[in-house]
Amino acid sequence: MKRIVIKVGSHVLTENGAIAKVRMLALVQLIAELKAHKYEVILVSSGAVAAGFTQLPLDRSSIANRQALAAMGQPLLLKMYQEKFAIFDVLCSQVLFSADVFESAKHVAHAKVAIDTLLENNVVPIINENDTVSIEELVFGDNDRLSAHVAHYFDAELLVILSDIDAFYDKDPNRYDDAKRRAVVTTILEEELSAEHTPSNEFATGGIVTKLQSADFLMKHGREMFLASGFDLSDAKCFLLDNVHFGGTLFKK
Repeated sequence: MKRIVIKVGSHVLTENGAIAKVRMLALVQLIAELKAHKYEVILVSSGAVAAGFTQLPLDRSSIANRQALAAMGQPLLLKMYQEKFAIFDVLCSQVLFSADVFESAKHVAHAKVAIDTLLENNVVPIINENDTVSIEELVFGDNDRLSAHVAHYFDAELLVILSDIDAFYDKDPNRYDDAKRRAVVTTILEEELSAEHTPSNEFATGGIVTKLQSADFLMKHGREMFLASGFDLSDAKCFLLDNVHFGGTLFKK
């Protein structure tokens, strides 16, 4: 079986201050299709803060409030995933990591046993950082770098980031009409890795830079990353199910 990690960001999972249920269902259906095609799929999902906000609209500029929203939103988010996976007779599970889990070989080994066991039993692990006790992801990253570490340390061949950014371009496509998609990227420049971060909505904390940093990390460890739209999953489906690279960007050495 081919093991992959799919990461979905806050901007994809939220719409008008609530969880985008139609897009979540489309994501779950894609994962069910991948499993039917002998993929092992680990899902790294943002969205806990947004889910909590639907229950209690606290001021999200406060880290303490975002921690509280994550605490409320995490079980609600999992419940929504469980309901949608059940439509396809797929079991899912929640795995929360603290920010320092990958700093200890012992912790990584224990976590990998748990992930391997879930996958062996046909269960989809849904991973998120434990935002209630760890503020790093809340401040910066939106799980991009977490998903890269998950892919590397849990032996996935590929990380698929589904985002509001449908590919990596030679310049900002929101500002330049002549921006061209880079279909395959084998080298990322240092200035691209250290550029200003550009989160795209009130729940997102990442941007293209954290995705490039994730790709760079994986490429240096001999793994690949595919960046595609999470609003329209056709590029991801073509790439993963039909082996056709129609859209999106593949990062590889």
